[in-house]
Amino acid sequence: MREDTGATAERIRVALADSSCALARAADGLGESGARIVDALVEALKAGGKILFCGNGGSAADAQHLAAELAGRLRLERRGLPAVALTVNASTLTAVANDYGYDEVFARQVEGLGKAGDVLIGISTSGSSANVVAALNTARATGLVTVGFLGEGGGAMEEYCDHSVLAPSDDTQRIQEIHIAIGHAICASVEEELFSV
Repeated sequence: MREDTGATAERIRVALADSSCALARAADGLGESGARIVDALVEALKAGGKILFCGNGGSAADAQHLAAELAGRLRLERRGLPAVALTVNASTLTAVANDYGYDEVFARQVEGLGKAGDVLIGISTSGSSANVVAALNTARATGLVTVGFLGEGGGAMEEYCDHSVLAPSDDTQRIQEIHIAIGHAICASVEEELFSV
């Protein structure tokens, strides 16, 4: 075992404590906005709509993760729900990036797949990802309900969002942890609303 294991263990302890504090702040402040998002998703799904997700980097992974929770299941045995991460089709992403520019990779898919009454969830720790802003703008013009999972400051995306979650942190790691935690809570609540007896 390395001699400096104690210092590493302390760094890990501090990181986990920071995460716990950030999640506690989120628990105190995000319940109402989360509930409004649940209502929007349930309304869309009951009306035959679908949920689209997009984001870059870690937020792309969160988009895929949360789409999978809805399309598969989280806690309840139930039918799959129509949820799609716009981050997963490499041919579409690279064709659109090549032909139109990277800022359009999600907007073109929203244009092709989205319809009025669907929901687009854009995820960004900075709130300023140009391709997510473009997707939200296209979604609004098409009649989709728009949702943002953002950092503390909101960023450029916030004005394009009908509903938003502002993670109470300016640290990318903490924001991502809050996004996936509230994402799980939202998905679990959607399941309860639609399928609990």
